[in-house]
Amino acid sequence: MAMNYNAKDEVDGGPPCAPGGTAKTRRPDNTAFKQQRLPAWQPILTAGTVLPIFFIIGLIFIPIGIGIFVTSNNIREIEIDYTGTEPSSPCNKCLSPDVTPCFCTINFTLEKSFEGNVFMYYGLSNFYQNHRRYVKSRDDSQLNGDSSALLNPSKECEPYRRNEDKPIAPCGAIANSMFNDTLELFLIGNDSYPIPIALKKKGIAWWTDKNVKFRNPPGGDNLEERFKGTTKPVNWLKPVYMLDSDPDNNGFINEDFIVWMRTAALPTFRKLYRLIERKSDLHPTLPAGRYSLNVTYNYPVHYFDGRKRMILSTISWMGKNPFLGIAYIAVGSISFLLGVVLLVINHKYRNSSNTADITI
Repeated sequence: MAMNYNAKDEVDGGPPCAPGGTAKTRRPDNTAFKQQRLPAWQPILTAGTVLPIFFIIGLIFIPIGIGIFVTSNNIREIEIDYTGTEPSSPCNKCLSPDVTPCFCTINFTLEKSFEGNVFMYYGLSNFYQNHRRYVKSRDDSQLNGDSSALLNPSKECEPYRRNEDKPIAPCGAIANSMFNDTLELFLIGNDSYPIPIALKKKGIAWWTDKNVKFRNPPGGDNLEERFKGTTKPVNWLKPVYMLDSDPDNNGFINEDFIVWMRTAALPTFRKLYRLIERKSDLHPTLPAGRYSLNVTYNYPVHYFDGRKRMILSTISWMGKNPFLGIAYIAVGSISFLLGVVLLVINHKYRNSSNTADITI
C-alpha cells in the first residue's frame, strides 16, 4: 500500500501515532548539552597575559638548553674503524677467506682522559636488522627454556631451523648472524709494555632480558646435557653451551647473545660489548696516552659493503644529543626575542587613541 510523503511530517517529527501510543519525534531533548547551552570560557589575550608567557618560556628553555648542550659536549667518545678495506689497514689481511683465524692490532691515541665508567661498543653499518623476516626469525619459547621448543623449533626459524637432521639451538637468522669478533684493549705504557684493560662482560644486557625473557633448558648442572640432541647454528664456531666458562653467563643467558638478539631499528647501529669500570676517584678510567686494540677477526662484513668499528664512550644523564640542547636554546631565544618586540610595540602604542574628533 503506498504512503504519501509529507515534508511537514518530517519537520514536526513524523505523522501522529495511533491513539494511546507514544509520540515519536526527532527533536533533541531539551537539555543544556543537546541544546548547546553549556557554559563556555574564552580567554581574552592581552599584553599583560601574553608577554609574561613569552619571557617565562625564554627564561626556562635557554638555561635547560645550555645545560643539555654542555653536558652532551662533555661526553668523551672515540671510534676506531677496523673493517680493513683500506690496503694500509692492519686488518686488511683478514679479508682473505684463507686467513683463519685472523688477528690484527690497531694502535690509537687518546688525547684526553676518560673519566667515570667507560662503555665499549661494537658498531655495524649497512646491516639491516629491521627486515621483517629477519626480525621474526626466532623462537621465543625456545629462548625461554621450553624443552619441547628446544627439540622442535618454530617454523619461523626456517631456513635455520634444523641442520643435519638436528634442531638448531638457538634457531633463526638473528642468532645465526651473531657478532663474534673478540676485542681486547691495551694501554701502552712508557716502557712500551702493553697493560691489559679490564673489560667487564656481565651487566651489559637489560635486566628483564637476562632474568625474564631468556632461560636455559631445565635439567642438571651439566649444561651440555641440557642441550643434548641439538646442534649449533650454521655460522657459529662453537655450540651455545660453550659461549662462556661462567655458568651464570653461558647458554641462552649469555649476555653477548642477549644483546645481539635485541634487534636494531636502523642499518647503522652500535651495541654494548664491554664495561670499563672506574676503580679510583683519584685516577681517570682511561688516561690519555697510547692504546692498542687487538681484534680476533671473525665477522665478515665486506660481502654486503658493511663497516665495523669499536667505540669507547662515556655517558651522561641526557646521553649524547647536542641537537636537543640547540633546539631548546633556539626556542627559548625566539620566545624571549618575541617578548621584547611585543613589549616595545605595546609600550609605544598603548596610549595612542584610535578615535577621531567629531565636529558638530
